[in-house]
Amino acid sequence: MSENYVAPGQQRYLRACMVCSIVMTNARFREEGCPNCEEYIHLQGSQDAIDSCTSTVFDGLITLADPTKSWVAKWQRLDGYVRGVYATKVSGQLPDEVRTQLEDDHGVQYIPRDGSATEAD
Repeated sequence: MSENYVAPGQQRYLRACMVCSIVMTNARFREEGCPNCEEYIHLQGSQDAIDSCTSTVFDGLITLADPTKSWVAKWQRLDGYVRGVYATKVSGQLPDEVRTQLEDDHGVQYIPRDGSATEAD
């Protein structure tokens, strides 16, 4: 899992995806996009999309080695995502146009990861 390593001093560049809550550096989002949501929010190569769809304000970190077998992954709605480091809470809201595109074009129900809404809402 060396691909998820963040060198000391690079923590200030960490961002969390507002859709799936994966935590990566700004440069990695720009180079690779989001490994879970790229087909929906198109972060790769777009600093504007990274700024609007990821956040530097997040709480708690979860490292998932096997999301399919983890009860924490299920509890955080991360089962089915790739291995990696995820935030437990991500502050911020997706822009309305991105949320509308997720729901209308891709059939993905957006549930904010900041604790402001739950699946029962």
